[in-house]
Amino acid sequence: MYAQTDRTTASRSRDRMSYDRAAVHAVLDEAYHCTLGFTVDGEPRMLPTLHVRVGDTLYLHGSTGSRPLLAARGGGLPACVAVTLLDGLVYGRSQFHHSANYRSVVAHGTAHLVTDPVEKTEALTALVEKVGVGRAADSRPPNRRELAETAVLALPLREVSLRVRSGGVRDEPDDYALPHWAGVVPLRLTAGLPEPDEGVTAPVPAYLRPTPGPRHGCCGGPDCAPTAPGGTPCRTR
Repeated sequence: MYAQTDRTTASRSRDRMSYDRAAVHAVLDEAYHCTLGFTVDGEPRMLPTLHVRVGDTLYLHGSTGSRPLLAARGGGLPACVAVTLLDGLVYGRSQFHHSANYRSVVAHGTAHLVTDPVEKTEALTALVEKVGVGRAADSRPPNRRELAETAVLALPLREVSLRVRSGGVRDEPDDYALPHWAGVVPLRLTAGLPEPDEGVTAPVPAYLRPTPGPRHGCCGGPDCAPTAPGGTPCRTR
């Protein structure tokens, strides 16, 4: 469990809060991108970027010339990172009770520029592996110039919280008889068919080929024909 602090304690709906380490890690690992919040000259800044978790450290990808990376060169960059997975839209009978199902992680701390070459290389490799297990070995590693132009921020995961909303509609009892549809529309991020770049002759690697199951837009049922390169779409979609 992560220790609860003033900054990670909610002022309302505290029943939705969690500090479970495994649950936090699961959200960070499932999400591909995050939003980095910081200040420059007293003004707030928000920067969307890619991330990867390695143990209890969150690594953020950036350019050596970007504002947060320049600010982190000194004693570190006080920052806040937010990651949200939208799981569904909730339609209430009343407009007030429309909502969303989500899992959201917020991490506070001081991010530091990664200067150790080994740690930097391992973080970048982990970032590539996140988009496809085996991709690091299936692509050219960065050269000196590319490494010099790429910066990595490391944020220790110490002050972290998870907020979750799940389940159905929470309407007022007096509204149950209203003649309006109510319910939940699930949402999920699914990968489409790979689109080869011009001139590519290599086959689609195995880690990019869709597999049967709801996460890939396939029902997974007995009559399902999952979409695959050269194949046909799921017949039940």
